[in-house]
Amino acid sequence: MIPVPAGTRVWLAAGYTDMRKGFNGLAVRIQEVLKRDPHCGHLFVFRGKRGDLIKLLWHDGQGMCLFAKRLERGRFIWPSTSGDAVTISSAQLGYLLEGIDWRAPQHTYRPELAG
Repeated sequence: MIPVPAGTRVWLAAGYTDMRKGFNGLAVRIQEVLKRDPHCGHLFVFRGKRGDLIKLLWHDGQGMCLFAKRLERGRFIWPSTSGDAVTISSAQLGYLLEGIDWRAPQHTYRPELAG
């Protein structure tokens, strides 16, 4: 889990993001589309079109951090909203990173029973 300090807001960027973007491209998206400061200490989460890859951008006070996670099975549940971003709790972020529906926690992939 990412060591996010208490009180840090987590923003999910609505829609799909080009996953070829790095630090600068995602920071520009935060500024222009989300109308937020990428250096404010909030954590911003972006999802690719296929739904199996997310990137997180966070300024920890010393520099910009870029985290990525790709699920081998299942997909990340993303909000369907008309706005530009949705804020979630750090607990919901934990569910999201595990591939669990953070709105109603359950796995998007169910392992087959051995037998």
